[in-house]
Amino acid sequence: MTVVHPIARAWITTGGTGAQNYDEFADDAEITSIIEENPHSALGIEMPHRAPESLGKSFLDALPDSVARLTEAKADGSYTPAEQVVVLYRISAPGEAAAYGLFAMVDTDQISTRADEPGLVIRNEDVFIAKVRERVALAEALGHLLSPVLLLQTGTGDELHAALAAATDAAGVPAATDTDQAGRTHAIWLLGPGPEQDALTALAGGGELVVADGNHRSLAAQTGGLPRFLAVVTTPASVAIQPYNRLVSELTTTPGELLDRLRAAGAQVEPIDGPVDVPAAGGTVHLRLANQGYAVRLPATAADRLENLDHAQVERLLLRDALGLEPGDKRITYVGGDYPASWLTGEVDAGRAELAILIAPVTVADFVAVNLAREKMPRKSTWFTPKARGGLVVAELPHWAVLRPPV
Repeated sequence: MTVVHPIARAWITTGGTGAQNYDEFADDAEITSIIEENPHSALGIEMPHRAPESLGKSFLDALPDSVARLTEAKADGSYTPAEQVVVLYRISAPGEAAAYGLFAMVDTDQISTRADEPGLVIRNEDVFIAKVRERVALAEALGHLLSPVLLLQTGTGDELHAALAAATDAAGVPAATDTDQAGRTHAIWLLGPGPEQDALTALAGGGELVVADGNHRSLAAQTGGLPRFLAVVTTPASVAIQPYNRLVSELTTTPGELLDRLRAAGAQVEPIDGPVDVPAAGGTVHLRLANQGYAVRLPATAADRLENLDHAQVERLLLRDALGLEPGDKRITYVGGDYPASWLTGEVDAGRAELAILIAPVTVADFVAVNLAREKMPRKSTWFTPKARGGLVVAELPHWAVLRPPV
């Protein structure tokens, strides 16, 4: 019996509602600008307090605005309903191999977060509980899910990739298309009940599913008591991991003292002449401080593989020990791979931040190994691309899916 199921009642975009997911931005003002330029963007529903007409409200106080926007979008034809469907998904761009996925519902009770917890869905990363509470509150207010969890099928990924490629090739004209900020085309096709739907859901649920994007959304489904959550099941051949960097708006010590503390912890620190970029390989991180860049060779330890990952060492040695900052400190901004190194260093050079930390991307091999061992990745350590786009397929929650209050 598969853990992947059709969407009982879906609302399918007719165009113009697609959006980056709520957590893909380094600057909240970008969200407001996108909503202002495209009021039909699903961001106005996912992040109601950032919509121009709702600025000044808290997230919770703006939830009625979310409800009103979704109700209007369904009424004005921005979405059309469908029953018992899965949705074929293809992301393409000139010069790039196509990425494939399947929009569907996945059993929440299959989520596993440690080696002794059974389940085929592996959540791999620590989260910020305040963000989880917001996702629970949004789902409770809307009775719908707009932003999918991206799941990587590690068991039957090759077979699923081939099957999705064949299915989209044979599907004809897409039900809708959308273009993202990088110029990629996101296309979707509806697939109703029948042998093909059964075969694809079986392949999609045929092995361990790793949360590649959406750790907060998957935990929100658990916290809120949802029996199933909206997901895009994708394949290893469809994704890559880009850098996930950090900006620190305000240092807790002088730059010189920061570097001395890193040296005392066993790191080797050398100046960088010229532009500061993302390191070519792991083991070294690059820092941009006012007027100077540095290469910091991280100390090897006797700890396990997970503790030696660059992101874990940055969180432990640099942010916590050297600067006294916990991961959720508001002075830390987590900046995904859509932002180039020049943007991060430019923030420091312009005085809007005091430190940029550039980290080599996690390898797919390390990511899979950590997950299959049911260990947790450091927070915000994997920026998968291309990402599933929110607002294309909306799952209406059935009346029996009673949400619990946020914890």
